[in-house]
Amino acid sequence: MTRKPTLAVVGATGAVGAVMLQILSQHADVWGEIRLAASPRSAGRKLAVRGEECEVMPVGEEVLDGVDVALFLVPGDVSERWAPVAVAKGAVVVDASPAFRMDPDVPLVVPEVNPHAVRVRPRGIIASPHDTTLAMIPAVGALHAEFGLRELVVSSYQAVSGAGREAVAALRAQMSLVAGTELGATPGDVRRAVGDDLGPVPGPLALNVVPWAGSLAHDGWSTEELGLRAETRKILDLPGLKVAATCVRVPVLTTHSLSVHACFENKVTVERAHEILATSPGVVLYDNPEAGDFPTPADVVGTDPTWVGRVRRSPDDDCGLELFVCGDNLRKGAALNSAQIAEAVAAEFGSRPGGDRVREPVA
Repeated sequence: MTRKPTLAVVGATGAVGAVMLQILSQHADVWGEIRLAASPRSAGRKLAVRGEECEVMPVGEEVLDGVDVALFLVPGDVSERWAPVAVAKGAVVVDASPAFRMDPDVPLVVPEVNPHAVRVRPRGIIASPHDTTLAMIPAVGALHAEFGLRELVVSSYQAVSGAGREAVAALRAQMSLVAGTELGATPGDVRRAVGDDLGPVPGPLALNVVPWAGSLAHDGWSTEELGLRAETRKILDLPGLKVAATCVRVPVLTTHSLSVHACFENKVTVERAHEILATSPGVVLYDNPEAGDFPTPADVVGTDPTWVGRVRRSPDDDCGLELFVCGDNLRKGAALNSAQIAEAVAAEFGSRPGGDRVREPVA
């Protein structure tokens, strides 16, 4: 006899939480009770999930009692505080924040690439990567499995929703200020028009791109650039992989794009790359430039896969490929990947008589 596990969604009232509730309502129903939790100021709200209204509870020990799987869709400091509490109460935590991604005792999982890592969780926590990494890694991981990846050079074109609701509001406000004007023709005119209230992005977003995402790390690199490097190495189990990234914020609301230069150990052909990408889970190949067919954020937003186009062999390296990828940063980039990990854990219920699963050792 099997039983359906109890799920807690911590951060249910945020932007990613809203997408998560949609996914839970659309996917096969593998869950028993679903509890919604958020900050105390959001407690008492009622949100729809699986066609029923569910009252949001404040994050705390009470809401975590008896939970089998806890999804954390919250800032890192909240995860750092409450994820260990959930584990101590017997839950497996799936965390979408940066809090545990680089912890050697916490697997960093993309189910299309390294699903085996879900079961190796000595701390009882599984981490989900950053949304920029997730826009790229299903495609790059599939190509790596065939050709053997040895180097990546990446430029990202990141949507403002990746910087939060304040950045979305800033872009909308700036667009209204520049719409119908002749701005953008002289130095500084856009910056003067939008004023000093730029939100979390250090430059005007309207009629502009800003080559910065994250915070300052070392030697001029941003945390998001170094994070993409470290996460790709960990997911692919390639600790010495050469990776260089430049992260750019662009005036797009939702869906990240990346231009990828990938070098492999073996020779590549566009034809074989097309075959791999067209048959890889979580990837859609959309690549016919002659017909104007290639992915753009405006077309990809709201969809689940990583979309890939502009696949070319590097003109000076027969082991190199160039490609352009797009992925919705709120779906696969956040909610969907976490939901897929949680569903993999839910599948462990029923693996023993009575539906009990093996508890992983907790450090």
